[in-house]
Order: sequence, then structure tokens, then C-alpha cells
Amino acid sequence: MLSVPTLWTVFIANFLALGLIWAYVARSYPKFVAARFWMGSAFVGSAGAMTALLRMFIDSAVPTVVGAAGIIAACCLAAMGIQRFHDRPVSWRLMAATTMLSLGGIVVFLFVVDHMLLRMASYTFGQAVPLMLALPLLLSPPQDRASPGARLSAIVIIAVIGMFAVRTAGNLFGYDFSAQGQGQVHGFLVLVLLFLSMTLNFGFLLMAIDRLRNEVADLALLDDLTGVANRRHLLQRLTEECARSERSGAPFALMLIDLDGFKTINDTHGHAAGDACLKHFTLMAQTRLRPGDMLARTGGDEFCVVLPSSSLREAAAIARRVLEVCRRDAEACTGSEIPIAISIGVAEWDRGIGQFPDRLMANADHALYAAKKNGKNDFAVYDPAPPLSPEPIGADQSRRTFA
Repeated sequence: MLSVPTLWTVFIANFLALGLIWAYVARSYPKFVAARFWMGSAFVGSAGAMTALLRMFIDSAVPTVVGAAGIIAACCLAAMGIQRFHDRPVSWRLMAATTMLSLGGIVVFLFVVDHMLLRMASYTFGQAVPLMLALPLLLSPPQDRASPGARLSAIVIIAVIGMFAVRTAGNLFGYDFSAQGQGQVHGFLVLVLLFLSMTLNFGFLLMAIDRLRNEVADLALLDDLTGVANRRHLLQRLTEECARSERSGAPFALMLIDLDGFKTINDTHGHAAGDACLKHFTLMAQTRLRPGDMLARTGGDEFCVVLPSSSLREAAAIARRVLEVCRRDAEACTGSEIPIAISIGVAEWDRGIGQFPDRLMANADHALYAAKKNGKNDFAVYDPAPPLSPEPIGADQSRRTFA
């Protein structure tokens, strides 16, 4: 025999424990906003269940209404947590309207017209609608946000909605599945709801673990100071681009950038000023790069830019744009502002490089050395087959080639 009060007590205890877990997660990771909603869902749901349990000991309809409000609010908060997990704005008005509409039906069909079936339908409406609104985000997560936890949560929500449909259909066909029915079916439904609710929170926990793991992985591939890719990420991307180009024959290029006189900046103005220069250059360079280009910091004052699907001529044009924005910024410097000068080496992938990105980096490094040898604050391209005749006098001297 299933004891409904015992099942509700287990429900309360489990959700209090889940609330404490989510509280710990929310405190440990303040930027993980979804944890706050799921914490609220667990605590509010346990409070609602605790209040609803009082109706077995108090001859009043108030615990029924307050308990239903808590359970409905818990469903709303769980759905809002899913929305915040996927960086979607939450609509407090929509959730409040759903809760008030559901509670209004419960109150009307409890105090005005005592109708159990319509009261249960109103209660089911308040629980199901928020979960149904959040379900598409779990089934079709945007921008590679899919995770095993999201799939599990989606399956559980579908099962919960299915259970609501079974309960509603049973009531329509004359079976009383409510607590007043005092039947084992109600106890079984409470047991299923307890199991699904716990499983749904485990799905949320898996989603949180996957998100935090991805953030740690991203941090391992990002430069701490500038926020752009680090050397590890650069080598991964170069390996991918080399393999792709060897399969398709499509070109791509690499820019190697060095800040001229960076050691002097550190020695004269201090390392804090040097760090500020690095961050300032990063922002300037990104304004002249395309969306698919990847800027990476490979050393103290060295940067690389991967230019996918770019020929040597296109890469030279991008290098010229980056160089020009730095020159204009240096000309505008006044007072204590530190001008930034850079040298750039440009190289293009070819069949001889194959799947060895270090060869491409070596070519770009040779070009960078030539740019510095030409007087710095300039760029040069690595061209293994330079033109037979020299460029005419007056040609653009900011682009230099060498074998």
C-alpha cells in the first residue's frame, strides 16, 4: 500500500536537499544564473508540497490553494532556469499570468463552484504550460549548446506532460485521481511525479556540469590577459586548417605580428602599461579582422592571426588595414599615452607545407624578420616566387616580398 503522506514527505525532503545543492552551486558560481532559478524552484516546490500536506491535518481549503501556488511557481522557476541557461530572457509577466490564471481557476472551482475536474484541469494547466514553453530549448538548443543533460531533461518533461495528460483523461472518464479519491492510483501518480521531478533536477545538474566543463575548456584555450586565443588554441586551429586545405586545395594565410619596442615600454612605463598596450592593440586589431578570422596571442608581445580561405594578396590587404589602424592610433596619441607600432609577417599555405603548421609559422616568421629589417612599423609577405622585375619607383612600399 502506497502511503500518500509518506510520499509527500519524501518529496519535501528530497527537494529541500536539491535546493541546498543548487544554493551551493549558485554561491560557488555566481555567473551561473540558471542555478538561482533552479534553487528557487526546489525550495518553493518543497514549501508548496509541505503546505499541501497540511490539508490532511487541517480542515481548511487554504493549504490546497497555497500548496498549488507553490507547485505551479516551482514549475515556472524551473522553466525560467532553462531559459536563462540558454541565455534567453525570462518573462516574469508571462509566468505570473500563467500562475494567476491557474490559481484563479482553482479558487473559482473550489470556493464558487465546487468542481473537482475543472479544479484539477486548472492545476494541470499551471504546471504544464511553463514546461511546454521551455521544452523547445531543450530539444533544439542554439549554438552547439546540446548536452546529455538537456536531452534527459527534455525526455523527463515530455514524460511529465504525458502523466498530466493521463491524469486529465482519467478524470474526464470518471476516475477520481485526486487526493480526495483516496485511491492507490493517486499514490502511484505521486510516486511517478516524485521520480520524474528528481530525474529532471538530475538533468539540470548534468546541464550545469557540462556548461562548467565547457567553460573550463574555453579558459584553457584563451589568453588570460587579452581574452583572445592562446598558443594551444592557435596550434589546434592551424592543424585543422592545414588538413582542410590539403584535402580541398583551398588557400588560407597566417599573419605573425610583433609589437615594436615592447620591452622599452615595459622598462620605461612599467608592466601595467605594457599590459594595457597589449589589450589596446587586441581591440584595435579585432576591428580590422573578419568574423571568421582568429586572433591569438602566442607570447609576450607576439600575436598570430589565422585567415581562413584567404590568398596571399587578401592577407596582405588585411595586414595593411591592421597596420594603418595602429599608425592612426599612434598619431593621435598625446601626453602620457603610449603609441603602439607593429611589424607583420604574412605567409600563405601551399602544398609544400602540407599538414605541418610549424612550417607555415616559420614562413610567417621569416616575413616578420624582413619587416623589422626594413625599418619596423611595416609588413612583409613571404613569397617563394617573387616577380622577375623590380617594382617601379613610387609603388606602395608598405608591401615587400622576399624569397
